[in-house]
Amino acid sequence: MTIAAVIAEYNPFHNGHEYMIQKIKEETGADYVIAVMSGDFTQRGTPAIIDKYARTKQALLCGADLVLELPVCFATASAEGFAFGAVSILDKLGVVDSLVFGSESGDINCIKKVAD
Repeated sequence: MTIAAVIAEYNPFHNGHEYMIQKIKEETGADYVIAVMSGDFTQRGTPAIIDKYARTKQALLCGADLVLELPVCFATASAEGFAFGAVSILDKLGVVDSLVFGSESGDINCIKKVAD
C-alpha cells in the first residue's frame, strides 16, 4: 500500500485540485491520497470562502481518501509555520510515502534554483 500526501487550502476547491489529486495517484502509484487542509481560516488569516466541511466533502468526492485539518495556529502562520505544522502531522502519521506539491510552471529545476 502506498500513500501520498498534499498540503492544501482548497479555498475554494476547483477542477485543478481534482486534476492534481488524480495526477498524484497516477504519477506516484499511490493507493491513497491524504490532504492536510486549512480549516475555516487560511494562511493569510482571512476566513475561507467556503467552510471546511464543504471543502472537505469536495476533496473526498474528487479523489482524496482522507482530509486532515491543519490547526489554526499553523494554518494562519507564515509559509514556514504552515508547512511545519502540516509536515509534522504527516510525519507523525508514519504512513506517508510521498509528499507532493503542484506548481504552475511544472519546472522542478527552476523551483529548486529559486529555493536555493
